Amino acid sequence: MEHSLLVWLLPTLALVVGVAVGFLIARLVPNAAPSSTQRQLDDIQERFDSYQNEVVTHFNSTATLVKKLTQSYQEVQDHLAEGANRLALDEQTRQRLLASLHADAAAAPRERLTPPRNQEPPRDYAPKAPNAPGMLDEHYGLKK
Repeated sequence: MEHSLLVWLLPTLALVVGVAVGFLIARLVPNAAPSSTQRQLDDIQERFDSYQNEVVTHFNSTATLVKKLTQSYQEVQDHLAEGANRLALDEQTRQRLLASLHADAAAAPRERLTPPRNQEPPRDYAPKAPNAPGMLDEHYGLKK
């Protein structure tokens, strides 16, 4: 009986000691070395953050350039209007020059294209006289 008690007691005691040691090691060293998946996740997050910053920078500089372009366009238009006022020989010429400067802004909206009234589909053959050979006839276009 002692022998069977010893056979069961030693493995059970070893199991309990192993679980206790494993539990202590897990509590003392939680994540000592990050896993490769965690490192990959951190790397992807860092690349995503830098990409977001790059996109924001790009759109900010685009907005700045568009603002400068708008200001330059306005300055050119003002310069042309001033030149038309200063250099035009008479009032009629001055009015025509100023009207041509502002023609783009005051242009009437374009008319919409309307579909043709005839709804017949286009023909893919040439019209022919009655009893004349068609284009697909093997003797069409040949001289006798």
